[in-house]
This record gives sequence, C-alpha cells and structure tokens, in this order.
Amino acid sequence: MFKASARYVGTSPQKARLVGNLIKGKPVGDAISILHFTNKKVARTFESLLHDAVANAQSQPKEQVDVDSLMVTEVIVDMASLKMRRRIMPASMGRVFRFVKRQSHITVGLMEKAKRGGKQ
Repeated sequence: MFKASARYVGTSPQKARLVGNLIKGKPVGDAISILHFTNKKVARTFESLLHDAVANAQSQPKEQVDVDSLMVTEVIVDMASLKMRRRIMPASMGRVFRFVKRQSHITVGLMEKAKRGGKQ
C-alpha cells in the first residue's frame, strides 16, 4: 500500500469526509478528475495528496508499479484535536460567543488493482 498524508489541514473533518467519500474505491485517474471538478476547498488538498501517493508508488525501487492500475483503497480523515483554534465573536450586551475552528489529518492510501485471471 502506498500512502500520503497531510496534517493540520484547515477544514473540519466532516467537510473533508464528504470529499473523501467521493473518491474512495475509484481508480486514481477517475479520482483526480472528480476532485478537479469538485467545488470544495479541501478537494485541492485531496488532489495534491493523490499526486503525492502516486509519486510514492513510482519511487519504490523494488516494485514495478503500473500507475494506471492504482486504486484509492483508503481515505482516513481524523480530527486534529490538539490544534483546535478557539475564537470569540462579540455578542450584544458585552457578551462573547465562543466557536471552534476545527482542523483535520487526512491520509490517502493507494493499492494496485488485482490483475485479472489471478495467480497460477
């Protein structure tokens, strides 16, 4: 399995999972084209991660990997709990409204699709 990850991405995990579920189980070429036309900010991050994971697959000296047969098998989006940024917004009568800007860790895993016919 070939992986690439991004840590402390400035979007909430809920929004990132929406985009991650679009590409899970798809071939890499299809996933990149889906992300290119997805109108979400985090789609650019996923597209960059896919390119990084493909580069990791190509840089393996022992294995010859066919890039066209790579599929997105794993998309993990976790919350970066230690780096939640707490912010305040002024409210009426001298009060404040507290809110949290969430961040996420994203990991994309690729695996080569099994060749047809199996081993013999």
